[in-house]
Amino acid sequence: MSGTNPFWLAVNMLKHEICSKIGYKDRSISEQKEIDDKLMYELIILSLLMINPAHGYLIAKVINNIVGPYAKVSNGRLYPLLAKLQENGLIGIEQNEGQNEGGRHIRGYHIKEAGRNRFRQLMLDTTSNPGEYQKLFGLKAAWLDLLEPEERIFLLDHYVNYCQTHVLHVIAKTENMLDNSDLNKTSHSDRIIEAMQHRQQHWQNELEWVKKLRARETKSGLD
Repeated sequence: MSGTNPFWLAVNMLKHEICSKIGYKDRSISEQKEIDDKLMYELIILSLLMINPAHGYLIAKVINNIVGPYAKVSNGRLYPLLAKLQENGLIGIEQNEGQNEGGRHIRGYHIKEAGRNRFRQLMLDTTSNPGEYQKLFGLKAAWLDLLEPEERIFLLDHYVNYCQTHVLHVIAKTENMLDNSDLNKTSHSDRIIEAMQHRQQHWQNELEWVKKLRARETKSGLD
């Protein structure tokens, strides 16, 4: 069972310590996923509208291209969110509605000034969902040019530190596991260490990537 298996005990211990270190709040998995998904969808919608007005069909298509292939945003989830953003004064409805390929009327949306402020707030927020921040930063990286230079530097420096924290933490925990005599007696010890080393390499790759983004930003600021 997962509760007594040494592999899952090690994984759960690592997850708990990382989440505690980065301030992840104690919520159920479903509750936290609901919050994370809402923030992600809101950021995608506002980011698209920061560039150009767009209709709901296109917004849904872009979101599903980003979160797919297995996850999908349904119309039953997207349009209530668009309505909520409109109700909060973040987006507005375009005067002229269009038609999709099937001839159905589609409603266009544009961003308002409050929506621009909310976009910036979401982009600069580094504390609301630290457990899923890697996925969120992957989205933010695509829209960094919509921020001021000092804001871009802030986000990049934060993510460098975020990745370094994970690298150092996984290295330390891997060494602890290697020194754990009880763990070394189990038949899964080699697999556990291999999985930890794989995770270390994953975060090392992420760190190298964001450092390249940071160097590019510094270079563009000097040009």
